[in-house]
Amino acid sequence: MQALKKLIPQSIKNIYHLIQAMLANFMYGFPSKSIKVIGVTGTNGKTTTVQMVAKILEEAGKNIAMASTINFKIGEREWKNISHFTTLSPFVVQKFILEAVKARCEYLVLETSSHSLDQYRVWGVDYKTAVITNATREHLDYHRTMDKYRRVKQKLFKKTETAIVNADMEKPEDFLRFDNKNKIIYSAKNSKANVFAADISLNISSSEFLITNIHFKLNLPGDFNIENALAAISVGVSENISLETCAKALEKIKTVPGRMEYIENNKNLNILVDFALTPDALEKLYALLMKTKKPGVKIIAVFGSCGERDRGKRPIMGEIVSRYADFVVVANDEPYHENPARIIREITAGIKNKKEGVSLLIIPDRREAIRKALQLGKADDIIAVTGMGAEESMVVGDQKIPWDDRKVIRELLQELK
Repeated sequence: MQALKKLIPQSIKNIYHLIQAMLANFMYGFPSKSIKVIGVTGTNGKTTTVQMVAKILEEAGKNIAMASTINFKIGEREWKNISHFTTLSPFVVQKFILEAVKARCEYLVLETSSHSLDQYRVWGVDYKTAVITNATREHLDYHRTMDKYRRVKQKLFKKTETAIVNADMEKPEDFLRFDNKNKIIYSAKNSKANVFAADISLNISSSEFLITNIHFKLNLPGDFNIENALAAISVGVSENISLETCAKALEKIKTVPGRMEYIENNKNLNILVDFALTPDALEKLYALLMKTKKPGVKIIAVFGSCGERDRGKRPIMGEIVSRYADFVVVANDEPYHENPARIIREITAGIKNKKEGVSLLIIPDRREAIRKALQLGKADDIIAVTGMGAEESMVVGDQKIPWDDRKVIRELLQELK
């Protein structure tokens, strides 16, 4: 069945997807016309930015709905996204929007993937605002080239009233070339941006900055989270929400599940779980850890790569992690129908300056890989487990096996007492 699906050109599949999307819109009555839809796209940071935008709108007293990779929310009701998809089928999307409208939500914050844009899953959604966090290498198994990947993301911006763009990303002008009524550029580097972060201060668990003398504190570390916050603040500015309200809202976010999430423990280890599964995300994560770690502290990395995705990124990921980490533990991720051994071989092909059996350990069983990392760690060491974030299952072939990195780490910490 999988082989048969691969034989059908994506352009033919997309005709089917478009018909589905049209039917879904007519079935549910084009509900997005009755709600202000804010679409957030980008390679990395989408989920965190969606959470931040939602928090700012709520702090301003707005009734909101939200759909992201990790969760859904309509008013006071919130539940997990266990689908492994960022943006669901058009029927699910349109039904969700109608429920949000019936709940009298004024805003919908919708995490919008490149796949959903290409496959018409969000056809008919009347976006008011489009936000992009960045566009770096990912999904080239599907889009083939970065130019095609970027062009697909640009679809989100063609008809929106407001375009919000990261000035610090590559070629931001590609997303500013449309006839949007409002254009807001944000930056952590360019003081001429509409929303600019000055006096940035970073540590391993938080970050701080100023926007026109208003102080912002995030309980999330890293330049990348400051960029995410700037995107969310730009949405607030576009909706006439004060910077003071934005600051108050963002400081209330204690963590985003599976995104730089710290695991408390009594071994004085710095254990974090992060969804980072692209070269850019890993580079930013480990650069932050190197910048903020204490002298003498070791970095121990546990990671793999998802099956049936861009194979070309695997050695690049291996090279990046091995450049920063003192110990590299390569493990299984979600293989889907791909051979896990091949995935691991392609990752390790890029690993430099590590000796197998000493500073490079290949342990396919993810639980055992995490166990070994915890055993290697001493007080103050950093153990980064990346790739699966807040996922609560692992896809192996046609099966979804219960799995949660955070739960496994806590179980192993109990066993290793």
